[in-house]
Amino acid sequence: MNDLIEMFRHWNAGRSQVEIHQALGIDRKTIRKYLQPAVRDGIEPAPQEVFDEHLWRERIDHWFPALSDPAARALQWGHIAPHRKWITEQLEVPVTVATIAQRLRDDHHVDVSESTVRRYIATTFAQQRLEEKVTVPRGAVEPGSEAQIDYGKLGMWFDPALGRRISVWAFVMILACSRKMFVQPVFRMDQTSWNASHVAAFEYFGGVPARLVCDNLKTGVERPDLYDPMINPAYQELASFYGTLIDPARARKPKDKPRVERPMPYIRDSFWAGRDFTSLGQMQNAAMHWATEVYGQHQHRGLDGATPSSMFEAVERSALAPLPARPFETVRYSVGTVAPDCHVKAGKAFYSVPWRLLGQKVTVRTAGDIVQVFHDDTVAATHVLHLSGRSTNFEHYPPHKVAHTLRSVNWCRNQAEQIGAGATKVIDELSSVNAIHRLRAIQAIIRLREKYPDARLDAACTRALELEDVHYRTIKGLLVAGTEHGERPNDHPSAPLSPALLRGPDAFDTAQSA
Repeated sequence: MNDLIEMFRHWNAGRSQVEIHQALGIDRKTIRKYLQPAVRDGIEPAPQEVFDEHLWRERIDHWFPALSDPAARALQWGHIAPHRKWITEQLEVPVTVATIAQRLRDDHHVDVSESTVRRYIATTFAQQRLEEKVTVPRGAVEPGSEAQIDYGKLGMWFDPALGRRISVWAFVMILACSRKMFVQPVFRMDQTSWNASHVAAFEYFGGVPARLVCDNLKTGVERPDLYDPMINPAYQELASFYGTLIDPARARKPKDKPRVERPMPYIRDSFWAGRDFTSLGQMQNAAMHWATEVYGQHQHRGLDGATPSSMFEAVERSALAPLPARPFETVRYSVGTVAPDCHVKAGKAFYSVPWRLLGQKVTVRTAGDIVQVFHDDTVAATHVLHLSGRSTNFEHYPPHKVAHTLRSVNWCRNQAEQIGAGATKVIDELSSVNAIHRLRAIQAIIRLREKYPDARLDAACTRALELEDVHYRTIKGLLVAGTEHGERPNDHPSAPLSPALLRGPDAFDTAQSA
């Protein structure tokens, strides 16, 4: 009430809304809101008259009864109170108070002003909001029990190799007990870089902490969950290899890993700002030197003036789990769909998968020079790593789709040797000109084994060589006519006559003499 009395005193003296705002510090929208009833009633400023405070109090009580009448205020709050549970849910999302007031008015038909809603929320939820602001200092962390991990952007850097500016990020791992820090500048934040930085950090510390507290980025956590987060499989494999536990921080809760969040601005200012670097390798070496000789030697307030390096050597180095005997092999996982050509893409290469998995989702694991394709946790295919191109195992195709490809010239020659000398000579003669061009004909001749005995097929091949007509149609016709041994049609009167081409010249000589 006193604020409004003072505002109307200035307005009655003829001052503008801007001047009132500058004099009293009241928002101009608020001034306009409270001046509307006076303008609506036709009241105009009267600078020449003495300001009657008693009269203006009556006017304000009439225009805004909730200001001086607790009963009126309680009545308005009574309209809001039935929606308290809904308001609580909106605040947890969180939704702004202005939006809550708008939705109360439009969706729930509660005719109250935004300022009334603000006062109701500020009063009703005051204790709850105070509880949310309370912070409890974390106690001492056991040596070797925890490392906190995060990425932080350092800035832009001109890459002389690429001839352009690129973003540089810092991978940071800090041991929660001693504050010993590892910093590694990187250009990419993909799965390979994430795991490689972990390996480098463990080697820098000379051991492995029992628990890794990381952010919920996709390279670490595929699906955040307070109780059962889904860890990225490549990251989980790294943790299993080193015998450590991944314990992600809660989503949008930076206070879960404050000891790595706080030093980020210091890293940018002390290590990065104002320095020139010639390459990524030189940048990473400089970061390791800075973490050891600068950050590691400063007197840390959280350590009662001790340095991170001295605290690390005194209590934490011996508490870390030892490194494995062999280094961790980089692992990459990707998910793809088996295409109609029975291949799935991983990186820039394509790998064949059994045709029965056509159209299904599979997981591709790349470790070293071996690529494994998993379906339902079962290895469906194994390949040698290719940087690009296709790696195909023809056994992954349906048999009838790859007969032409699987039955090579060498395979056909081996089959012909099993049939006999005549078949071998036929295959050699056909393949001597252009084996690839004649491959289908050669395969067709070998396929006649499925219908005729090897002896008859070999005799038909020999007969075709004698007739100097080495073609698939000739050999097949001899077998159909039963003339692979050179018999004349008269020797088999019940047999139908063979085509003239297959009877040979002797048949024509006999016919003419008759």
